Amino acid sequence: MSEVVLEKLSKRYGTVDAVREVDLKIDDGEFIVLVGPSGCGKSTTLKMVAGLEEVTSGTVRFDGQIVNDLTPKQRNIAMVFQSYALYPHMTVFGNMAFGLKLKRLPKAEVKRQVEEAARLLNISELLARKPRELSGGQRQRVAMGRAIVRQPLVFLFDEPLSNLDANLRSQMRVEIKKLHQKLATTVIYVTHDQVEAMTLADRIVVMNEGRIVQVGDPLTVYNQPVSKFVAGFIGAPKMNFIPARLVDGGAGGLAVELSEGVQLAVPRSRRDAYAPLVDGAIELGMRPEDLTVDFGGDPDHATFEAPIDVIEPLGSEALVFLTVNGVEVTAQCRSEDVGRVGKTARFRIDMDKMHLIDPGDGRVVPVVAT
Repeated sequence: MSEVVLEKLSKRYGTVDAVREVDLKIDDGEFIVLVGPSGCGKSTTLKMVAGLEEVTSGTVRFDGQIVNDLTPKQRNIAMVFQSYALYPHMTVFGNMAFGLKLKRLPKAEVKRQVEEAARLLNISELLARKPRELSGGQRQRVAMGRAIVRQPLVFLFDEPLSNLDANLRSQMRVEIKKLHQKLATTVIYVTHDQVEAMTLADRIVVMNEGRIVQVGDPLTVYNQPVSKFVAGFIGAPKMNFIPARLVDGGAGGLAVELSEGVQLAVPRSRRDAYAPLVDGAIELGMRPEDLTVDFGGDPDHATFEAPIDVIEPLGSEALVFLTVNGVEVTAQCRSEDVGRVGKTARFRIDMDKMHLIDPGDGRVVPVVAT
């Protein structure tokens, strides 16, 4: 296991800055997930940690030692790629044992380590098979086993589940989580899939345009995004962003005005934080699960009416699509509460879960200490 520290880490290709002064400290045994859209710099950052990409400026440290000039082998890392990269002519045992044989370990020790890794990954019965005889999920387990037997200081995963179908991805997420709990090895994991990030990470590192925009545990990043970009990227279905105005709601209160005559009271606890933006254009950020059909049970609820455009049944729940202020909005409702397409329904917003976004800089106005 190892502590990994990135200091002002940058990568430039000609005039293009792929990674821009990334600072990040990864604790010994921590599971870190780098997440962001294509081209954000997450894979390039991982490759610089691995020694597969030359660092333009900045440093990579393992347990305090600068490793910029060390080869991947000298860094004692193990990497699992999107492609399984297995030797087709070798058995599963041969693929997993290959690196150990290069170290000239005794045959008995090689056998012990391979069999132990195979037990961890539930692939003991596959050791005599060739890669062509395996499913995609089994091949990825073999690739992981090949990494495990090396007993590296750091595991690096570069979108390892992208080639798997949805069911296998879900299953492999659980397997990777269990594996980390057993091995307690430092892991840096790259993905564009925010579901993987939320389910696997001790901490999520959200990247955009080569920079880190937020670091935090999954629930903090989900509940307290620092910007519209983070708020929209983390969460499925994605957060709604509704153009609105922040106005004086009377009696010393504030309200979000969706349209003339439609005002939603701002919770008292948020008034001081939001006061500087009164009488200005804002965006109301609201997650679909905090927007649902209202049956008029509580007059204090913030509500508005809108016609239902589309209904997407998901079993016990349904996604309801409507248009508010010219933008498409998604509500997540119980299936039995959903009306009919074309009919006007009343919707309730949980304003205690609202996010107010300054359209000038895309910043989410903070309401709690971060």
